[in-house]
Amino acid sequence: MSETTKNPGLEPGEQNGKARGIGQEEDISELLKIRRDKLLKLQEEGRDPFAVTSYPVESHAADIREKHAALEPEQESGDIVSIAGRMMSKRVMGKASFADLQDKSGSIQLYIRRDIIGDDAYADFKKMDIGDLIGVKGEVFRTKKGELSVKASQVMLLSKSLKPLPEKFHGLTDTDTRYRQRYVDLIVNPEVRDTFVKRSMILREIRNFLDSQGFMEVETPMLVSNAGGAAARPFETHYNALDEDVKLRISLELYLKRLIVGGLERVYEIGRVFRNEGVDTRHNPEFTLMELYQAYTDYHGMMDLTENMFRHVAQKVCGTTQIPYGEAVIDLGKPFQRMTMVEAVKQYAGVDFDQVPDTAAAKKLADEKGVQYEARHTKGDILNLFFEEYVEEHLIQPVFIMDHPVEISPLTKRKPDKPEYVERFELFIYGREMCNAYSELNDPIDQRQRFAEQEKLLAQGDEEANHTDEDFLNALEIGMPPTGGIGYGIDRLVMLLTNSGSIRDVLLFPTMKSID
Repeated sequence: MSETTKNPGLEPGEQNGKARGIGQEEDISELLKIRRDKLLKLQEEGRDPFAVTSYPVESHAADIREKHAALEPEQESGDIVSIAGRMMSKRVMGKASFADLQDKSGSIQLYIRRDIIGDDAYADFKKMDIGDLIGVKGEVFRTKKGELSVKASQVMLLSKSLKPLPEKFHGLTDTDTRYRQRYVDLIVNPEVRDTFVKRSMILREIRNFLDSQGFMEVETPMLVSNAGGAAARPFETHYNALDEDVKLRISLELYLKRLIVGGLERVYEIGRVFRNEGVDTRHNPEFTLMELYQAYTDYHGMMDLTENMFRHVAQKVCGTTQIPYGEAVIDLGKPFQRMTMVEAVKQYAGVDFDQVPDTAAAKKLADEKGVQYEARHTKGDILNLFFEEYVEEHLIQPVFIMDHPVEISPLTKRKPDKPEYVERFELFIYGREMCNAYSELNDPIDQRQRFAEQEKLLAQGDEEANHTDEDFLNALEIGMPPTGGIGYGIDRLVMLLTNSGSIRDVLLFPTMKSID
């Protein structure tokens, strides 16, 4: 337990404001005025904190704690450190004070004595506010009560906080405010910072794994004339210099396949894609997608790679392959289950689509089961609707759902023995799709026919259908080797490995409706 408190020794006006409850507008105005008056006085004295340009940060809180973990109570280390960060609490006790300093790695207690730093410097420290950014130099020691601390020999104001932070236990808990003011959320909620540190680690370990497998990271265009590669409605804009309408990409697929045609053989890209769709706990209009393509393999090779990569990233980032999520513990250590979509629907809905002869029979089954469909839907579409309705919620532990109907897979190779299905899988964990993979269609004649079917759907009002991409067809006619490809929703993987319930919890700045 820290020897400081979360009821800091503020200036009288601020203390009174807190006692009354800072929810009132007049109290907030009083606090703002007090802080601005302090800034003005510093500026008049030629000590403008915003004029400070640098400070020699030589240590961080976590490093100090690790280095001096064995220090005994009342023991001094002789180690002089220079640290900087935000003052999160403060307690003035006459000739000595305690404070907590928070930096990127965590927090550490400060012990400030007037007889060490001097009368003027101590008076200046007493006027500093919670939220101010300060630099501190001093000796590491452990207090009588056992708190590792820095005994300050120098305290310097580096930047002035002109607005008070929300009080820890009664402040920034409203999720809408947290998402809109992520900068404050990161300050007052340490677990939020931990999530985004872990997100960075996940991306690093994905790259480490793929680099070790001989993959090459590349970049492809975000502004495209034909937004293909997925079933989604694109955002549209206008390119003034060329006087052309363009779209924001919805996928990374078609350009990466062009690189496979060019002979790069193993490529991946991690980047933002944009889909003009709704916002919920699993979807954000802009999100991070990773796609990779490997020549001379198929969707079975993609399953092996995916399973190994998930296991690697979990072990490196979380230290275990047993991942708590919601009310479950997800086991990434054992082999992932594999089952076809037809098998899954048969197991959970009691309907065997291998015995359904045609679209008319499928629609009749849907009517009997209350599964909603559109007039244009065929047997394959309705199989997928049954899967969504009856199966997805049951897929808690990792399972590859294989062999999708051709109607919903316009870029995928058909199964030679069952041409109404394709060599495709989706990985499901906790009822959520985590990735989507194919044995890539490399037959330009078949691909043109698939695009033609997509064009018909567009004409019927399906805004998510693909346009024909003539340049991509030209690339296929040059010749693309047998290829396995896969797309991963990075945000959903981060959600899984950080036990986060909403995609907004793993996006630093999620999409929010503007405040009028």
